[in-house]
Amino acid sequence: MFTLASRVARRCAAPVARHQLTLNAGFAQTVKEGLTATDAWNKSCYSEIDYTINENLPVYDAVQKFAAYNIGCLVTTDSSGKISGVVSERDYVCKVALLGKTSKDCTVKEISTKSANLITASPSDTVSNCMAKMLMKDIRHLPLLDDDGHVVGIVSIKDLVKAELKEKEDAIKTLSDFALGKGGHFGSE
Repeated sequence: MFTLASRVARRCAAPVARHQLTLNAGFAQTVKEGLTATDAWNKSCYSEIDYTINENLPVYDAVQKFAAYNIGCLVTTDSSGKISGVVSERDYVCKVALLGKTSKDCTVKEISTKSANLITASPSDTVSNCMAKMLMKDIRHLPLLDDDGHVVGIVSIKDLVKAELKEKEDAIKTLSDFALGKGGHFGSE
């Protein structure tokens, strides 16, 4: 009936829940679920680099950035600095190399995914929601746009998985501490 991807996406997009453990001493420790895209972005390698490229530059310039920063995607901008799309290593392989062109002969604009077809996220979107968007469209990067449509970041699936894993590890640690009598609000030694 439903594909596996759609079932996972619907489950991941479920409302964010917060669970509280009430301790005998009257203290409460919250096990927080629902990290945001901003949380993942802050730990991302993209937060420390210029992840944009002008769409009128040769693809060769994008390839140089991919190699220099060890990344797989850049946000493309028009001459006024507004987002015009994204370009990825996959775009290069599928649209340049396989067509027999060279990276110096094509502009980024020719091979990028245009903003009209672009899947984006808000910095306040949950990590789970971002992952669901990626699964539904089979993509590996999401530009983060503020309420005015300006690019404020980009997250990769790797960034989101790391954030999700860290969140689960923290929850397990808190619950384990509580179960072992250390109290959920104290760190384990």
